[in-house]
Amino acid sequence: MGPSLQEVLTFTPKPLQFGTSGVRARVEELTDLEVYCLTRGTLAYFERIGKLACVAKPKEAIAIPLAGDLRPSTLRLLAATAKAIADAGYQVDYGGFLPTPALTYYALAQGVASFVVTGSHIPADRNGQKANRCDGEVRKSDEAGILEAVEAFRRQEYARPAEASPFAPDGQFKPQFRPALPKINPAPAARYRDRYREAFAGSLEGLRVLFFEYSAVGRELLPEILTAAGAEVICVGRCEEFIPLDTEAISEAHLALLGDWVKRQGAPLDAVVSTDGDSDRPLLLGVSGEELTLFPGDLLGAVTAEYLGADAAAVPISANPALEEFLAARGIALRRTRIGSPYVIEAMQDWIQSGKQKVVAWEANGGFLVGSDLLLEGGPLQALPTRDAALPILSALAAAKRRGTDLIGLLREFPQSFGCSDLIDGFPQSLSRKIVSYFAPPEAGVEEVRFGDGAVALLGGGAFELARWPATSPQAERWLARKRLLEEVFSSRLGFAPLLAFNVLDGVRGYFANGEVAHVRPSGNAPQLRIYAYAATPARAKEIARLAVAQGGLLEQLARKVSAA
Repeated sequence: MGPSLQEVLTFTPKPLQFGTSGVRARVEELTDLEVYCLTRGTLAYFERIGKLACVAKPKEAIAIPLAGDLRPSTLRLLAATAKAIADAGYQVDYGGFLPTPALTYYALAQGVASFVVTGSHIPADRNGQKANRCDGEVRKSDEAGILEAVEAFRRQEYARPAEASPFAPDGQFKPQFRPALPKINPAPAARYRDRYREAFAGSLEGLRVLFFEYSAVGRELLPEILTAAGAEVICVGRCEEFIPLDTEAISEAHLALLGDWVKRQGAPLDAVVSTDGDSDRPLLLGVSGEELTLFPGDLLGAVTAEYLGADAAAVPISANPALEEFLAARGIALRRTRIGSPYVIEAMQDWIQSGKQKVVAWEANGGFLVGSDLLLEGGPLQALPTRDAALPILSALAAAKRRGTDLIGLLREFPQSFGCSDLIDGFPQSLSRKIVSYFAPPEAGVEEVRFGDGAVALLGGGAFELARWPATSPQAERWLARKRLLEEVFSSRLGFAPLLAFNVLDGVRGYFANGEVAHVRPSGNAPQLRIYAYAATPARAKEIARLAVAQGGLLEQLARKVSAA
């Protein structure tokens, strides 16, 4: 008997791991072998928990939807995923290159699990796979079971005799086993278009929209949806090279590029529109003459919730602190969660179980989720509990037109809290973990530590007080030491007021006496450390973000002080 596959491999395999949403890794780690094992293990887990098909069918009658984004490695990963689906005994329902929400919406309607190959907005040297159960996104509680099933399949595949394996020593398919993708099924794209056709019919009549195509996978579908709603759409900037545009931290270079295209237009524009790479996060900018104003994703979600008539919402802790006041004035109950769609989906389910009828959620990047079927003026809008970029773009434009204002006018309705986010790419994940660990309370259920009135208070969800100690007590000293460390970094000489509290629900979010917020959080998908800054003026929010990510800046200083503590 010859050597096993593992014995002849020319590389060191690295098991794939979950990030904030889905599995992500560097392309060289996403070998055909690892993607195949990931898919087979995920399917086996779905089978075990009864979430592969929501209605019982013979295995051979189940077709698993599959699609991907436009990054260069996607086609190969799609083929490896499709091969795994077919080898597991299922049909492959191939949607081609599609927005993640389009494929997910179609799969949920079919009542079957699905897979999207995407790295979202991260650089082209990385990619990933996002799986969905037949009833919606993978929960955080599913991840351990999926990884266990994947590891079991990996052991089996790696132990197979190398000669009999379809994989070569480099982890890619041998030429004779290299799979081909099926013919593209147009139904997923058509169903996504139809979701908005009736609900928003005519709602954008008279509006002119500039759509930045670049390498967003929704560059075909989104303009069609906007046009069907009545808008005149001018498409610009298509490119074949993949560009990792982060809608949460759009660069000055991209803003300048968009501004140049606006200047070239012969007639006034109402908005500039785009999405991230897999088109589940919106990019929306208001236009005044030739000036552009970014509509932040967290505020865009609030406008969308109001337009849809929601009665309850869930948002991550990183979203703008102005949301509480804005939503409360409109009778929309709000719950803050950890960052990531699995957490806001869980909160949506909690709202529905508590009796709320019109439940929505969104992330700070503007990706919008609908937990309940809704009835709009134009017609019904079915639930889609996954991040979507089309709905918030349509809703904000329709809301502005209905009220006789523009996007900048909608922004003026919010309390004065301006946000800016930025990140350090290539930041060591070990240092990021140290920061989070240093501020994490040992007590279970603690989300926030507050300082004031000569005391330190520990709070849980819903601002429920779990403990309170005098500032002179030994128990308080642990937290006062962390307060002092934060104030040494976010210091008065840089314009920061005294620290009132910090939240540890996801990362470290500091609240200062002048209303400013500085939220430090590692990426779940990449070696990146991000800052979310909020202040009374856009200039100050940008200054905080700039100070944070500069070489030797606040984030690096924080890491050094935590390491030395």
